[in-house]
Amino acid sequence: MYLEKINSTGDVKKLSVDEMKDLSSEIRQVLLKKLSEHGGHIGPNLGIVELTVALHYVFNSPKDKIVYDVSHQSYVHKILTGRKEAFINSEKYDEVSGYSNPEESNHDFFNIGHTSTSISLACGLAKARDLKDENDNVIAIIGDGSLSGGEAYEGLNNAAEAGTNMIIVVNDNDMSIAENYGGLYKNLKELRDSEGKCQCNFFKAMGLDYYYVKDGHDFEQLISVFNKVKDIDHPVVVHIHTIKGKGFEFAEKNKEQWHWGMPFVLETGESRFSMSDTEDYGNLTGKYLLDAMKKDPKVVAITSGTPGVFGFCTERRKEAGRQFVDVGIAEEHAVALSSGIAANGGKAVYGVYSTFLQRTYDQLSQDLCINNNPAVILVYSASVYGMNDVTHLGLYDIGMMSNIPNMVYLAPTCKEEYFRMLKWGMSQNEHPVAIRVPAMGVIESGVQDKTDYSKLNKYKVTKAGKDVAVIALGDFYQLGQSIVTKLSNENGIEATLINPKYITGIDEELLESLKKEHKLVITLEDGILDGGFGEKIARFYGPSDMKVLNYGIKKELLDRYVPEELMKKNRLTDVQVVEDIISIIK
Repeated sequence: MYLEKINSTGDVKKLSVDEMKDLSSEIRQVLLKKLSEHGGHIGPNLGIVELTVALHYVFNSPKDKIVYDVSHQSYVHKILTGRKEAFINSEKYDEVSGYSNPEESNHDFFNIGHTSTSISLACGLAKARDLKDENDNVIAIIGDGSLSGGEAYEGLNNAAEAGTNMIIVVNDNDMSIAENYGGLYKNLKELRDSEGKCQCNFFKAMGLDYYYVKDGHDFEQLISVFNKVKDIDHPVVVHIHTIKGKGFEFAEKNKEQWHWGMPFVLETGESRFSMSDTEDYGNLTGKYLLDAMKKDPKVVAITSGTPGVFGFCTERRKEAGRQFVDVGIAEEHAVALSSGIAANGGKAVYGVYSTFLQRTYDQLSQDLCINNNPAVILVYSASVYGMNDVTHLGLYDIGMMSNIPNMVYLAPTCKEEYFRMLKWGMSQNEHPVAIRVPAMGVIESGVQDKTDYSKLNKYKVTKAGKDVAVIALGDFYQLGQSIVTKLSNENGIEATLINPKYITGIDEELLESLKKEHKLVITLEDGILDGGFGEKIARFYGPSDMKVLNYGIKKELLDRYVPEELMKKNRLTDVQVVEDIISIIK
């Protein structure tokens, strides 16, 4: 066993090439064991084993600074930099995050979870180095489709201009999460096919030096090129061809499926979680949009590198043909593209995770909402119950989107409302429409939604009462139901329950009417309180005698939290809310 002797990067430097090969095999076994039990990013890490070992053999981290783009491919780096126990010992699996983290190690320089940023960040490290007249190497690793993001081009442009030591490692596995899209990737293929010798070379055209490594799993090739570029006095791209999922047959054959995964059976590749009988909004949305495409050739589904978010598997992408567009990992472009399609009479539907939509604020406000173009944006995992890494939080969408003029942001509470809203959003021509896709499973009310959503900001009273009104938004509507039931059964209070449906506006007529028989209004929202939905309600009642309690999540950067614990911490259980209500009205 070689891995048990690796306690620092210095130990890697003592190994021969054959020993590094054995170490790589051991690392893959360790990765597969943890990933099969814990889940995580599978393909990206299996594909970068030799590259990472070779980096630490040649360079001197942390003096030489390595920045991983997205950093979901940094597991091997963590194993080699003193954190191997978190991959070997199941009791310590959660002691490290799935991304680089300076709090864990001085070998990590940034918390990184969004894409296309490594070159820009590395440019900053290099500039500070040069200002201090130091001489360490700065290495930016980019891959998994990250070159499709606009910031990657900005970083490359600046790196070429700076004209100093900057080593950009392009980990080219011919994949994003799904297949790569875009003109740049055609050039990467030409470079791979010609072993880096074709006349058209994007990186050279940018003013960068260039090296190609045909086999990114061959230590002799890797070590040779890294030694050539170590301590170089100008910016250089090292283009390395690797295999995503290397060493695990299932991951090599189905790279998209094995990009990230839940725990699985190592021998068969079968998931440990059966989802076959469970409906989800992604799959349902994919079916709905594909049917809409067949009826209307102007309907187009857009993704920024995550087609699975709204159910566009390989088969559906093929069936949709030109009515499906993957722009690569380029969320800003996706929003502007959607606006352009809508402006010219098309019906654009963009599906995106909330955490990645944060990258698009300028395009949402400038390109889409100022022009008031009727594109539809489906926002996924915008919830306490969504992704919970500090780099992937989806809780900030309400404050960001609901305060942009012209945007209509809707929050369905059930399947019937969701598809009614989607149908309306795709058929109307008056507004940009975003829908906060429910994140707590597919709930059916059993009642057809006949709401006319063109009559903006009209809330629905689902239970009439007095004294207390509970306005429960989106995913927290079920919590509102529980609170109202508890008030009735345990305290004899028949509270009013309201489903607001609209995040972007208030129903002034309804809110005014509550003043007659109500003393207290409760707002519940599955997001950050500051700048959120509840504050709009509180502001309306400010000059009056109405008391308002806003419930949501305190503004803070959360990391790998337990949803139930976070709910309790923010007094978001039915028991706690009822306690607060009773203490005020009695």
